[in-house]
Amino acid sequence: MAAFLLRRLASGVLLAVLAASLGYLLAATALDPRAGFEGRAPRPPEAVIDARLGALNLNDRTPLADRYLTWARGVLHGDFGRTWDGAPVNGELWRRLGVSLRLVSLGAVSGSVLGVFLGAYAAVRRGRTADRLITSGSCLLLAAPVFVLAVLLQIFAGKANDAMGMQVFVWVGESTPGVSGFADRARHLLLPTATIALAQLALYVRYQRGLMLDALHADFVRTARAKGLRRRSALLRHGLRTALIPMTTYFAYASGLLLLGSVFTEKIFGWHGLGEWLVDSTTRGDINVVAAIDCLAACTVVLSGLASDVVNAVLDPRVRYGTPS
Repeated sequence: MAAFLLRRLASGVLLAVLAASLGYLLAATALDPRAGFEGRAPRPPEAVIDARLGALNLNDRTPLADRYLTWARGVLHGDFGRTWDGAPVNGELWRRLGVSLRLVSLGAVSGSVLGVFLGAYAAVRRGRTADRLITSGSCLLLAAPVFVLAVLLQIFAGKANDAMGMQVFVWVGESTPGVSGFADRARHLLLPTATIALAQLALYVRYQRGLMLDALHADFVRTARAKGLRRRSALLRHGLRTALIPMTTYFAYASGLLLLGSVFTEKIFGWHGLGEWLVDSTTRGDINVVAAIDCLAACTVVLSGLASDVVNAVLDPRVRYGTPS
């Protein structure tokens, strides 16, 4: 198992390096930090602009290879450079990461866990009312993009507030200015968490239901029942555990979709996290910020993949002992 995880870690690190490098090269090629000086009156002289951009490693007149090597050397030393405004990227990056984690973590965990169990339950109740309701609901959620789902939740929350005559639901920012406490933060977190959880739930329900249906008709489940094991025990100990093995691979890919969904969620609900920062930085051509977020996203996907490999090894003895599948 250790050798398997080491091989997966090595390949993941290589992929993260390639993804981060490609992200920087694409950002440096496509974005134009010089455009930020166009609206200034009077416009600074070209020599001043070149000196300013050169000091920040953003000058498009410097060869791309030289800019990449400068950026890569900084990353190896833990320095992502400076923003278009001259502020260090590192401090703002970690602050925004904390905001995004507070926003995403609860919704991602609750949505994935609930989606797995609802998908398994729908498979067990195949053809019955519960299965039809869960399947139809997941299809409706999948058809609605994250930003549409967020706006719909805001509309429903606003109508609920009007009906109750009080502000039960609030959704702009992390907290109300001048108000502190856990209750206020929880109110602001409710709708963004529900948006992320529902989007994740829809994906996991559809995938888990199909995997569970395959496991229900497998020979090992019928054998367990034939040996006298109760239906519930056979489904939980053998059916669900086996159906979860392919799901562990899906977790790593779902983390990328989660990052994409957080971009829309932060903008719509007014959270100042990585998603909002990425959109604003792309608009003004802030190459170092875009590259830093891309690097962080690549590392997140790699770590998610490694975590899914660990869970896969725990669930599947063939991975632990290196036996062929």
